Amino acid sequence: MSKGATPETITSLWDRLGTGTGTVLLFVVLSLAAWSFLALNLHQTNFSGGAEGLGFLFDAAIPPDMSVLEVGLRGLVETLYIAYLGTLIGVTLSLPVSLLASRNLFPWYVNVPARWSLAGLRVLPSILWAIIFVILVGTGPPAGVLAISLYTIGFVGKLEYEAFEGLDNEPMEAVGSLGASRFQVLRFVVLPQAVNSVISQAVFMFEYNVRHAAAIGIVGAGGIGYYIIGYLDFFAYDRVIVLLGIVFVVVVVTDELSYRFRSFFTGNAGTSFGK
Repeated sequence: MSKGATPETITSLWDRLGTGTGTVLLFVVLSLAAWSFLALNLHQTNFSGGAEGLGFLFDAAIPPDMSVLEVGLRGLVETLYIAYLGTLIGVTLSLPVSLLASRNLFPWYVNVPARWSLAGLRVLPSILWAIIFVILVGTGPPAGVLAISLYTIGFVGKLEYEAFEGLDNEPMEAVGSLGASRFQVLRFVVLPQAVNSVISQAVFMFEYNVRHAAAIGIVGAGGIGYYIIGYLDFFAYDRVIVLLGIVFVVVVVTDELSYRFRSFFTGNAGTSFGK
């Protein structure tokens, strides 16, 4: 069975927070928060010009210029293409690396380099990968697909090897004792046990990448973000707000579809509002 936070462990943790140790931990957390607040000089933040700035943005963006809707939808389709291809490539390539990174499947001299490789891909956010690929291959969707793919490998790879490490070892040991090769154990035991989790992670990553594909366009990697930054350069806020509205609607719809699709594989169908 997978290893995770059960109701019993959550209750135990909650009970411990009421003890002396929990009090000390809470004090440390709040002290670090106060220290960070002062170190960043957030107490000196000046909001006096906020109302004037909001008024300027409101006057510049309202009413929205709906003539840009066609351009926005074209950019949106490109964004979805980038997110889909980047997710598909990234999830596919992350699977073998995450298997190698699993401590219960391979020895340390195999999984340590694999984990370091995945960690290295996660060091840079997708927007910085996009900047690198814009320099290497030029502006446009190819840079966006490559950036999304690399970050997806690092992000999903970590989720996948944690899922593999949470599997029940008994079936693997039983099949291995019958003389099955390591590849056969992976093919017929590990992957079938983890397939629902892997699909759920892939769907979640697509939802995540839709948002990031919209953002990386700002640095020239294609998609609707490319048009957003173009209109921002000309202070066309009445057009920018329309494009942002398109992104917002798509993110909300994608989030809901992603939840329902993932629930189908994880068995958590339905929402609290529907009960």
